Amino acid sequence: MLTSRPGDGYAGQGELVETVRAAFVEYWSSGVQAFSPSLESAVDYWLRYHVAKAVIAVILLTVLLALGRMVKASFVNAGPLTVGKKLAFVSAGGLVTLLALFSSVLVMANVQGVVAPFSSLISMLPVAQTDGALSETVGQVRQQLAQSTGTGNQQSPALELMISDFARYHLAMAVIALIAAAISLAVTVVVWARFARTARSERRTRFMSGSIGLLTALFTLGLIVVGVANMGTAADPAPALAAFFDGGL
Repeated sequence: MLTSRPGDGYAGQGELVETVRAAFVEYWSSGVQAFSPSLESAVDYWLRYHVAKAVIAVILLTVLLALGRMVKASFVNAGPLTVGKKLAFVSAGGLVTLLALFSSVLVMANVQGVVAPFSSLISMLPVAQTDGALSETVGQVRQQLAQSTGTGNQQSPALELMISDFARYHLAMAVIALIAAAISLAVTVVVWARFARTARSERRTRFMSGSIGLLTALFTLGLIVVGVANMGTAADPAPALAAFFDGGL
């Protein structure tokens, strides 16, 4: 097995997957809740990875928001425009807006990974593998998860931690999504209020405000759906975790 180098992370995703595969098998076999040294090292690495990605995503989002304001101001204040220039402005504004929304999703996903790095990390397990030690381990996990809803069934310490961390993983996304939805809703209200106050003669300003307001409204609805869905999973995480180990996620 390829091993990690302290301080250097992993040579690539393949090395990380192999490390996680062996570390997870070792952890499950240990019979204790505390992470084995190899798994703890991988989880710590994955936490740092998500922190770095979250910071980068925030910086990217900030730059895109500033760029979006510049594009909007240029479009509104520009003189007479040809059809080609109008199309260029609309395309640029749409691209910047979509990239900003995508960056927002990246921020959310990486904050979730920071809150629950273990659940994020085990998503890399090749659970569909049909031979070897991992296959046997996954089979045991599936069996215990299938029995976990039964009265009086004893769960292994490792499974208890996996279920609780999986609940935290989805609760984190529920909270993040609903906070983001509240912010997006506030932006939507402000933008549509600005649209309503803008004179009909200022067609470009109304067009920009209406377009942004429509996108943020749709984004808000999407965030609410994500938040509610994750709240449901957090309340009853075992079935979703079982679906993952069955290869359904």
